[in-house]
Amino acid sequence: MNFRQLHQGPDLLKIANVWDGGSAVLVQSLGVPALATTSAGLAWALGYPDGNHLPIAEHADAIRRIARVARVPLSADSEAGYSDDPATVADNIMRLVEAGAVGINLEDGSGEPALLCRKIEAIKTATARAGVDLFINARCDVYLKRLAPGREAEEVLARARDYAAAGADGLFAAGATSVADIQALVGGQPLPLNVMARAGMPSPAELQSLGVRRLSAGSAISEAAWGRAKRAAAGFLAQGAGDELFDGAAPYPEINGALAQAQG
Repeated sequence: MNFRQLHQGPDLLKIANVWDGGSAVLVQSLGVPALATTSAGLAWALGYPDGNHLPIAEHADAIRRIARVARVPLSADSEAGYSDDPATVADNIMRLVEAGAVGINLEDGSGEPALLCRKIEAIKTATARAGVDLFINARCDVYLKRLAPGREAEEVLARARDYAAAGADGLFAAGATSVADIQALVGGQPLPLNVMARAGMPSPAELQSLGVRRLSAGSAISEAAWGRAKRAAAGFLAQGAGDELFDGAAPYPEINGALAQAQG
């Protein structure tokens, strides 16, 4: 099943976002139907902050390294495309496509929705010219950035209709958690809905019953790995070979074996 078909149900597409080749191998070993990156985790792994600071050349190289070990479709979180110029954004996205991405996330952030529409249109033109079927997941940041307090769902729906008309293939309402809002977002616009895991949100089974098509971990797994590594390093510095260093660690043979197998 290709990446586009995975958004058509009936099962909820659960994305445990990855950030490098090793994390891709780890997640892939759990039997997932697709991989997708976290822009935050990927930027952090390369020594950059999240938020459109990652040079596109380094991003493309990172996607190429992940694609080398990927055995399932790979989508790349491209933040806001690393430019406000739609033509430049299209060029940047084509670099990620050439590196192995079959889907992208593209966010509106705090910018004007019309700008994201122009970016989507430019990308669609570029991919059509190249004969590429790229799944564009339009990420709407209304909830995350609190852009329309008290009327978030209404604002997201208005944007979603414009993004769909521009050529978007999915809607990522990052930060939406309430049943009422999710129901409104599923029923009020034509795109398959993607939400992001947050504390207190409905279970995956309930999200599926509500009509959500994709659930993303976002940066949460990368943050968990960072926290685990920080505790291990701090424990080592404080007490040497103490419990913090080894508690919960994956065995060396398991890690090395998974990566060796991925080379085949």
